[in-house]
Amino acid sequence: MPSSDFRQIAERSLPARTDRLFRAAVSAYCALPRPSRRETVQLEDLVLPLFDSVSAESRRYVAAVLSELPSPPATLVRRLCEQPVDVAAPLLIRSPALTDIDLLAVISRHGLAHARAIERRKDLNPAIANLIRVLDRTKRMEEAPPPEPADGEAHQEEQSPAMADTDLPQTPADLPARTRAEDVRDRLRSMMLPAGDLAPLSALPAEERMPRSGAYDRLRATALTGNAAFFHTALADALGIGFRQAKAIASSSTYADLAMALRALGIDTEGALLIVLAAYPSMFGHAESVRLFVDRYELCHREKARDRLRGWRAETLADAMAGAPAIKSGANGNKPDSDSRLRAS
Repeated sequence: MPSSDFRQIAERSLPARTDRLFRAAVSAYCALPRPSRRETVQLEDLVLPLFDSVSAESRRYVAAVLSELPSPPATLVRRLCEQPVDVAAPLLIRSPALTDIDLLAVISRHGLAHARAIERRKDLNPAIANLIRVLDRTKRMEEAPPPEPADGEAHQEEQSPAMADTDLPQTPADLPARTRAEDVRDRLRSMMLPAGDLAPLSALPAEERMPRSGAYDRLRATALTGNAAFFHTALADALGIGFRQAKAIASSSTYADLAMALRALGIDTEGALLIVLAAYPSMFGHAESVRLFVDRYELCHREKARDRLRGWRAETLADAMAGAPAIKSGANGNKPDSDSRLRAS
């Protein structure tokens, strides 16, 4: 019986029947010794349309069952990881199917609660563990009440009411922690948004900011110079990603990634065509190639392009963390090393 028939039976029945079908389908899949690609597609075709109709308890059960599989259905796993942490936790803690990039994407979208579950993974990448500790410490710093001033400090404030906080000297112990916390927050804000939104450029680190109104002009100007390094730098600035990612996008054997990047920036078809023509002149030898580009560009959904951009930003963050030394503790156990800042690629 086709999976669509099963869904129709479930939809006409009580919610409990839908839950039972959802659980039974996943349990049957997990019992297969080596599920084929076709069987994986069949499972997802059956259960994903039911996903929003089943209870949180059924989602929790399925997440626990799939967490033990070495190669679970990728789309279903990603959908479960987007759930609240009480549902997603088994996959975040145990599933070998989640790559470092997957884990970074989950942290960027869902924050500290999911990050703390990820921290319990065995053999967690030290860079990701480092990031989670920074986020955890930053959260505690934000939630901690301000310290009570000592008598002498209170008296000094009364004597110098005009002194602003910015005028106070910063001790070496205070500056690295504050700078690191701000750095991490800036890098994650661009990725910690719902799937429908991109971060405003003002939320990016200073070295990655560029007014959106000037993005197209700078991309066009650098593309027309013929200097690849200039264009790659402009593309990195416009997208808020690292130079390595921008170079890979613009140096690929086809212009598909570059078109996707321009679509994510909201550049219109004519503007995107001019930039891609300058970057890939050999691919536009006749009018048919131009028509093909226009058709493909206009059929590309902007939300898909934004998802791709979030992936490039996650890779940038992974590169930054891979080059950052681990946090070092001082005598008090919570003093981060001043050289351990995450830096832009």
